[in-house]
Amino acid sequence: MSTAFTAPPAAARLVRRSGLLMAALFAVAPLAACSDEGQLVLHTATGDHAFKVEVVDTPESRAKGLMYRQELADDEGMLFDFMDEREVSFWMRNTFIPLDMIFIDGSGVVKTVHVNARPHDPTSIPSQVPVRYVLEIPGGRSQEIGLKPGDTVEHDRIESSVN
Repeated sequence: MSTAFTAPPAAARLVRRSGLLMAALFAVAPLAACSDEGQLVLHTATGDHAFKVEVVDTPESRAKGLMYRQELADDEGMLFDFMDEREVSFWMRNTFIPLDMIFIDGSGVVKTVHVNARPHDPTSIPSQVPVRYVLEIPGGRSQEIGLKPGDTVEHDRIESSVN
């Protein structure tokens, strides 16, 4: 006896496709959970301090930075990734809030800290040494948490052997 193949009804095909889609999402979800560029931790003598950060890594996004922002929560910041180590320089033109600038090498070690950069100040703020990353956080916050050169930074982009 031969059997004829009949296509499943449209509803059954939809359920099957939905099931495959869900299986694919569950397979990829653990990979996404392992990477969260929005979280950064500063390790200081006073403890670990978590920040929610935006990462900027293109010339355009780095040029804009935190310009025109009116506020920044105590646990927020912006991480600039220059993709390689070099001396960099910042200014505060069109920036409305005071900022601390934390200059970090490629392995996550804080090299220099500039505290309370003044809003709208066009004066150059140099890293003084080659760095790969710069973290901007609310002005005065680095002093509040006891951040000093030699402290370390933990973030998914930073391959560190010291954390």
